[in-house]
Amino acid sequence: MSQQQISLPAKLINGGIAGIVGVTCVFPIDLAKTRLQNQRRGQQVYKSMMDCLVKTVRSEGYFGMYRGAAVNLTLVTPEKAIKLAANDFFRHHLAKDGKGLTVFKEMLAGCGAGTCQVIVTTPMEMLKIQLQDAGRLAAQQQKPVMMTPTKAVSATQIAKELLQTHGIQGLYKGLGATLMRDVPFSIVYFPLFANLNRLGKPSPEESSPFYWAFLSGCAAGSTAAVAVNPCDVVKTRLQSLNKGASEETYSGVVDCVSKIMQKEGPSAFLKGAGCRALVIAPLFGIVQVMYFVGVGEYILDNSPLRFLGP
Repeated sequence: MSQQQISLPAKLINGGIAGIVGVTCVFPIDLAKTRLQNQRRGQQVYKSMMDCLVKTVRSEGYFGMYRGAAVNLTLVTPEKAIKLAANDFFRHHLAKDGKGLTVFKEMLAGCGAGTCQVIVTTPMEMLKIQLQDAGRLAAQQQKPVMMTPTKAVSATQIAKELLQTHGIQGLYKGLGATLMRDVPFSIVYFPLFANLNRLGKPSPEESSPFYWAFLSGCAAGSTAAVAVNPCDVVKTRLQSLNKGASEETYSGVVDCVSKIMQKEGPSAFLKGAGCRALVIAPLFGIVQVMYFVGVGEYILDNSPLRFLGP
C-alpha cells in the first residue's frame, strides 16, 4: 500500500500502537539512560546500564524500572502519531511535482516532523525525567547505606505543581534543548530509513518485507540516536528539577554545555549513548513494522471506526 493511500486515522493508530508496544519493551533501558546521564563526576551511583538496572530492582523492586512509564505510555501515542503523520504530510506535499524526493527534501520533511512533535514530547519528557531520576537521587543521598524505596510521587502531582508555580511554561522547560535533539534526529532518521528501506524492495512498485522495515528502522533509529546524544544529555540535565548534593543548576542551553565541558569534559556528552541506541533501535523498528504491516488499516476496516477511513 502506498503511503499516500494510508488515511490519517490509520497513521495515528499505527503510530500509537507501535509507541505503546515499543515503550513497554524498552522503558527500563530508558530509565537507566536518564540516571546515567544525570550522574556527575565523582558522584557515580551506577557504573553501567546493567549495574543501574540491578540496583534499581534491588532498591525499588521490579516495577521501579518502570517509574515514569505511565506518563510515557499516555503521551507516546500522540507523540509518535504526530511524528509519523507529519513526516508523511510533508513528504507528500514536497513530492507534488511528481518527481521522487531528493535527500534534501526528505531532510526538510523530517525537520517539519521533529518540530511538530515537541508540542507533546517536551511535557512528556519533563514529567518522565522527574520520576525516573527520583531513585538515583535517593540512592545518592543514602550512599553507602542500603538503598530503600522512595516515596512515590505521581506525574499528576508534578504537573499540578509546575502549573501552579510556573504556569504552562513550567511544563515546557527545556523546549529549546528538545528541539535541538528532535529536529536533527528526524532530519537524520527519516531520510536514512527511507533509503535503507528502499534497498529491500523487490521492485519499485512493491513494499519491502516487514523484517527489512524492522531492520531499517533499527539501523536508522540507533544511528540518529547516537548522533544527537549530546543534545539529549543537555535536555536531561536542564529538565531535571531536583538536584543531588553539590550538583550544579543551569540557566539555559549555553550555560549547561559550558559547565559540562568545564567540569566533566567532552566524554560527558556521550553518557547514556549506548542505552539510547538500545532504546531507539527496537522502538523505531517496531514503529515501522506496525506502520507497514497496516495494523491501523485492519482496525479501521474491521470495527465501527471504519467510517474514519479514506
